[in-house]
Amino acid sequence: MRRGRMLAVASVMTAALGITTACSSSDTGGNTGGSSSAPAEKITLTLQTFGGGTNFGYKAAVEKWNTDHPNVQVKYNNLTDSFENVYWPQMLQWLQSGTGAGDVVGIDEGGMGLAKARPQFFTDLGQYGLQSRQADFPAWKWENGLNSEGKLFALGTDVGGMSICYRADLFKKAGLPSDREEVAKLWSGGWEDFIKTGQSFQAKVKDAKFVDSINTIYNVVLAQEAAKNGNVTYFDKSQQLIVDKNPAVKNAFDLATKISQTGLTAKLQNFTDPWNTGFVKSQFATLGCPGWMLGVVSGTAGDKFKGKWDVATVPGGGGNWGGSWLAVPKQSKHPKEAAELASYLTSPEAQLMAFKEGGNLPSTIPAQDNPELQSATNEYFNNAPIGKIFGPSIKSLQPIFLGEKHAQVKREVEQVLNGMEQGSVPVDQAWQKFVEAGQKAAG
Repeated sequence: MRRGRMLAVASVMTAALGITTACSSSDTGGNTGGSSSAPAEKITLTLQTFGGGTNFGYKAAVEKWNTDHPNVQVKYNNLTDSFENVYWPQMLQWLQSGTGAGDVVGIDEGGMGLAKARPQFFTDLGQYGLQSRQADFPAWKWENGLNSEGKLFALGTDVGGMSICYRADLFKKAGLPSDREEVAKLWSGGWEDFIKTGQSFQAKVKDAKFVDSINTIYNVVLAQEAAKNGNVTYFDKSQQLIVDKNPAVKNAFDLATKISQTGLTAKLQNFTDPWNTGFVKSQFATLGCPGWMLGVVSGTAGDKFKGKWDVATVPGGGGNWGGSWLAVPKQSKHPKEAAELASYLTSPEAQLMAFKEGGNLPSTIPAQDNPELQSATNEYFNNAPIGKIFGPSIKSLQPIFLGEKHAQVKREVEQVLNGMEQGSVPVDQAWQKFVEAGQKAAG
């Protein structure tokens, strides 16, 4: 459910195909486990991810790997902002055709249901000894990396968590408190208080909107409501579509609609070019922020807005929006080295590096317990104590079941939300069209 950008898939395919084939001078792949010995000849592994801003937060981790492994170099390609609309459809084409996918690829939570059901696409990481990593992860994060045959095919990167990112300077302009603890009190009663705060903001500030987009609010509330309704969203755990029956979906739809119809959003679909521009033109003052979103904000808004953004607790309690995994496609010519890279990038050490770089909350228990995380602050967000804000909740996050066809259903129903906000879908018809879009996408 993380990160998206509405680009035409076809336009990205051509460009991406030219940069994603792993290259090497020899094939050192094998089928036995054990620790790595340096290959006889230098090889290159291709790492493919997605996301805006600092995305997976792997810049420093990859640099360290390349320094420590002169004969196994990593070429890191973050292909696009969008998972549902660009990255995943393209990745599935590459996996099906047997060429184009990297040696290690990122998979968002929304694609894991389908990935688990396609064991033919991914390497069994157990054959390289990575079953030994099980104790590092919460049970749910580990188990979601097991395919339909019960084999380990993916290791967890980050988890979701939830907060609100806000522009402290714009809150001051509106005559509202700007201190993060005082801001949290503004909506301590829940989302209705959030709306009232937005109305107060909007009465004073005319050149910016209170919220970025209906999409972001919808996904925040959906994650919260799912936790109250069996930890499911569009599909139940038997893979039956419940988009029209699940109260979590309808509640999230209704609240997002109310916020939009109250005139509080900038109508900028998240993870699009206009949304990115909205950061640098100060077109909105708040957005829902899972841990990974901190890196999106800082990377998109840039240094000009350092210290102007801050972080407060989210209305309505926590929630688990987002989180990804790394897998090794079977088409990799170097599966042993690729498995070692995936294990390194999901290690507590590398996850803490990603946390420092982009705010991505670690999924490994040792990293979550590390005092470095618990006491962490984020300089960009006015030295917000993000360890204190996120730390207590991430160990208690509950997994949300996402069906095999979650990504395509999410893509289509959110297009209806966008249409409603832009005026092309009448409000009184939006829910029915939303349901119909989900049913069509699910087939």
